[in-house]
Amino acid sequence: MNTSNIRNFCIIAHIDHGKSTLADRMMELTSTVDKREMKAQLLDSMELERERGITIKLTPVTMKWHNHELNLIDTPGHVDFSYEVSRSLAACEGAVLVVDASQGIQAQTLANVYLALEADLKIIPVLNKIDLPAADIPRVSREIINLLGCEESDILKISAKTGLNVEQVLDAVVAQVPPPTGRSQDPLRALIFDSYYDDYRGVILYVRVVDGNLRKNDQIHMIATSANGIALEIGKLSPNMLPAPELKTGEIGYIVTNLKTTRDARVGDTVSLTKYFTKDTK
Repeated sequence: MNTSNIRNFCIIAHIDHGKSTLADRMMELTSTVDKREMKAQLLDSMELERERGITIKLTPVTMKWHNHELNLIDTPGHVDFSYEVSRSLAACEGAVLVVDASQGIQAQTLANVYLALEADLKIIPVLNKIDLPAADIPRVSREIINLLGCEESDILKISAKTGLNVEQVLDAVVAQVPPPTGRSQDPLRALIFDSYYDDYRGVILYVRVVDGNLRKNDQIHMIATSANGIALEIGKLSPNMLPAPELKTGEIGYIVTNLKTTRDARVGDTVSLTKYFTKDTK
């Protein structure tokens, strides 16, 4: 995939403003998930998330839309997970701001918007739940305009629950979010924005490839911790793991490593290739 056709973005929203529902509709529209396998809050993998209806663990997903690769990182909306949000923002060029048309902008939403603005992300304002009887579209639209300094016409008015105008959000991501600017010929630099330990597979990294390319079985080096490992498997998330022969500049994906602990591959660290850090002692 050419980097000019890649869009990396996240969704910013307060708890219960419809972020996970919007992600579900996006995956349906892009045929990322078969309708027979579709279930509510698909990116929320923890039982607690489904039970409480909140997002704790961010889950990336790659979608195809009109010859473009859209990499969505679903972010937590609860006040206690601002660190998770900051990790997502670092891997993106754009953010979809989802605001409930009946509740308006909340304090935690403001905090995350400021984080996105500091990260110089393109923000796409979305007014959700416009189909609710309690929706106050003029008032909440004014709140968004005052926050972002945008025009009324810039605000996309949708219902994630019914799917109304959700395709406009996908089109806006393609049209407004800038593509990645990395250089494929440079040495590998991949940002770790999440990592976890799997009892059967070892440490698994979620990464955004900034420069260069990564191939299966490459010898990898963590720049901050100086740990070395092997990329036993790499691939995309749609949202399940789909192995691929390589991850290219600008792409988001996963690396299954032979590392024994996440302390060797911390969030925010940079993955490179061991050969760039091996000195010839002869």
